[in-house]
Amino acid sequence: MSIIYDLEHTTSYRYRNPVTFGEHRAIFLPSIGYSGRILSYAIDSNVPCKTRWMMDTLSNNVALLSFSEPAKELSVTYRVRAEHFGIPTIADFPLDARAEEIPVQYTPDEWNDLSVFIRPHTEDSEGRLAAWTKQFVAGDQDSTLDVLQRMMDSINTTLSYQSRDAEGTQNPAETLRLQSGTCRDYAWLMIEALRRLGLACRFVSGYIYDSALDGGEVGMTGSGATHAWAQVYLPGAGWRAYDPTNRITAGFDLIRVAIARHPGQVIPLSGSWFGETDDYLGMDVNVSIRKLGMLPNFEVAPAVPIVTASQ
Repeated sequence: MSIIYDLEHTTSYRYRNPVTFGEHRAIFLPSIGYSGRILSYAIDSNVPCKTRWMMDTLSNNVALLSFSEPAKELSVTYRVRAEHFGIPTIADFPLDARAEEIPVQYTPDEWNDLSVFIRPHTEDSEGRLAAWTKQFVAGDQDSTLDVLQRMMDSINTTLSYQSRDAEGTQNPAETLRLQSGTCRDYAWLMIEALRRLGLACRFVSGYIYDSALDGGEVGMTGSGATHAWAQVYLPGAGWRAYDPTNRITAGFDLIRVAIARHPGQVIPLSGSWFGETDDYLGMDVNVSIRKLGMLPNFEVAPAVPIVTASQ
């Protein structure tokens, strides 16, 4: 089964006086591979601009926008129609024996490929994050999947979700001190904690489908904006999704756009502007995802042998 969805994401900046704009980076087009396919996409702006595309070091799709005129408002809209095949459950991809317990054993080749995702990125000068992480492996609690589940559940149930319009992500120690954060903060806390246990983790930026927007009964935390979660590399299962904000690890709700070592690498829209300091009045972000329909699984016909004449 797969779903067809429409995504629209608009970011608007307001200024007191006309300002000029430097180059902006837009990251919105999913690099989805086997998990889906793009049917159509577009990027529009109220200010005339030239768009060129590139892939960054992690193969994320990046649109570079060069604006030709000053303006008091800059509005950029992304539109995507795509098919999403969903994330299979961990039961469909059993772990290798070397991944069943903490610490996970990576092969030399895996270590070379994954080392940038294993090394912690943030400081923990007071040891707050280290102390919090140790509770999940204390005693004989070393089952990998159990540690991942309990950490995800703990973040979801013990911290208070607080939406925040300002860009940026809290240091994990700060999230623990405040006992609150956004989806970005939750994901980053889990990633940096698991890295301290020797697991390869990466930050995922994307969107979350909220069935409540289509008349469903259950609302998703973090909908109406970009969303973020963690991916953990487990030998035998590959990169597995863990969304501590909604306790999601499989299904059709998470729509991946980009991956990164740290959150600052995958900001949906970033760039510069030139004017007086007090010209900036604020920004608004609006995201909507609509499910258009569902498609059944393909039925694979039995292979027919090909007979060729001998030469």
